[in-house]
Amino acid sequence: MKEKNSTTSVFALGGLGEVGKNMYVIKNDSEIIIIDAGVMFPEDDLLGVDYVIQDITYLKENEDKIVGLFITHGHEDHIGGIPFLLASVKIPKIYASKIANDLIIKKLIDRDIKYENIEIYDEFSEFKFKTMSVDFIRTSHSIPDSYAIAIHTNAGVIVTTGDFKFDFTPIGPMSDLHKMARLGEEGVKLLLSDSTNALSEGFSKSESCVDETINSIFTKYTSNRIILATFASNIYRIKHIVETCRENGRKIVTFGRSMESAKDIALKNNLITDKSIFIEAAEAKNLKKNEICILCTGSQGEPLAALSRIANGTHKQITLLPDDIVVFSSNPIPGNATSINRIINKLYLKGVKVVTNTELTNIHTSGHAKQEELRLMLRLMKPEYFMPAHGEYRMLKEHKNVAISCGVKEENIFILKNGESIDIDSTGARRGKTYQAGDVYVDGSRIGSVGSIVLKDRKLMSKDGILVAILNLDINKRELLIHPNVTTRGFILVNENADLILSISKRIEATVKKYFQNNAKYNYLDLKNQIILDINPYIVELTGRRPIILPVIMEIK
Repeated sequence: MKEKNSTTSVFALGGLGEVGKNMYVIKNDSEIIIIDAGVMFPEDDLLGVDYVIQDITYLKENEDKIVGLFITHGHEDHIGGIPFLLASVKIPKIYASKIANDLIIKKLIDRDIKYENIEIYDEFSEFKFKTMSVDFIRTSHSIPDSYAIAIHTNAGVIVTTGDFKFDFTPIGPMSDLHKMARLGEEGVKLLLSDSTNALSEGFSKSESCVDETINSIFTKYTSNRIILATFASNIYRIKHIVETCRENGRKIVTFGRSMESAKDIALKNNLITDKSIFIEAAEAKNLKKNEICILCTGSQGEPLAALSRIANGTHKQITLLPDDIVVFSSNPIPGNATSINRIINKLYLKGVKVVTNTELTNIHTSGHAKQEELRLMLRLMKPEYFMPAHGEYRMLKEHKNVAISCGVKEENIFILKNGESIDIDSTGARRGKTYQAGDVYVDGSRIGSVGSIVLKDRKLMSKDGILVAILNLDINKRELLIHPNVTTRGFILVNENADLILSISKRIEATVKKYFQNNAKYNYLDLKNQIILDINPYIVELTGRRPIILPVIMEIK
């Protein structure tokens, strides 16, 4: 099965130095295994960008060696990039757990992508290829059916944990500590481990602690309507909310597309068995307010999510009541705090009570391991070499310190950037070559159509607006038929700045006349560029601002 004296290379096309966009590659001369294909959601400066995905040039160039894409679990930062990957690269088979499979299928249906080569695995599955084999270790996370993946190669066993935590009183199955320990005893050559919470000391709270707090909220506010916002992907949390509502005589109305999908998948997989507890919004009108729980998306302040529309008063089916209780069963994802605070302030202005997660309330817990759990994973796996993964550089660096405290030699720890690789063979591990890696922007359904120049223009337009100058030009007479028509968006109010608009129009007219005087032959692009070069410093001098200047030349012959 295995090639003698072969070298196995490990590198990331996404997930290092960032939170999201996870994709890891294990390769040798004849076979390539891909682990995860996630997206990253854009920062505020990536205007108009919907997703950030991996540069998959290497996979395109070597698709004949790919044996499969293996998915650790069903979160967007691990499966969100699959439709874009399938559009560009031939993937012979996708291997996914049951919940991840359902989420992937729905994602492909939504994008009208036909792909039927998905195989469902569980903790007992093993897949053998010519030079490598793969098996799975059950882990605890905030979504069911999460797994670490072990890749057996001629160079040794490589384990990637995926996202994990150690929860000793979980809502779902416990992590398989015995299999982890057994792998560790047999020998793990390289461990790739989740670094998302490496900066946090101690153990993460158990999901059962959150359950107790949610129970207490329902017990305390027995006469109020409860609106609860959480991550739709946290199906275990949704499962407990269902159980709590049943115990307290409440029906559930769900709002938000992803929440509806999560509910359907939970029902399909018998994670939730009581379908009757869910009702339509119209049915809720016949119930008392203390008989209703509204379960919705928007815990991160997303402007189009259900909770944002409720707070803004623009939701078609829900109007806030003065004594409503709004519960945020989540923590802010980095970068979202401002949006969340904006929603909370709007809710307070409506007079409702808002409950958020604090050390005292415990209405959310992370699905990612903190330092003591990272130490436990390292002690169980006993890796000879270690590569912190899944995190920003500061998280990877702190995870390295955690590994050193557990006895991993500092020289055996690799903190890499996307594209940088580790080469492993029978003699050990060392840094290898660097592969092409980077960010690709998805704008709508267009992949890679947004580059740095487009983003620069969008930033300029968002800051200083756009100025459009429409010119009616007689090509034969080499003159303007009428004065240039100047209009703007996001720059100035035209009606209140007539003198400025007139001044700019005259300047454009003078530029056109000068162009024809100095050029015997007319060229459309040359004239456009000359107008931009001449008008830009003129506008800066008058206003101190730099709008995008867009000349539109109507040629009449």
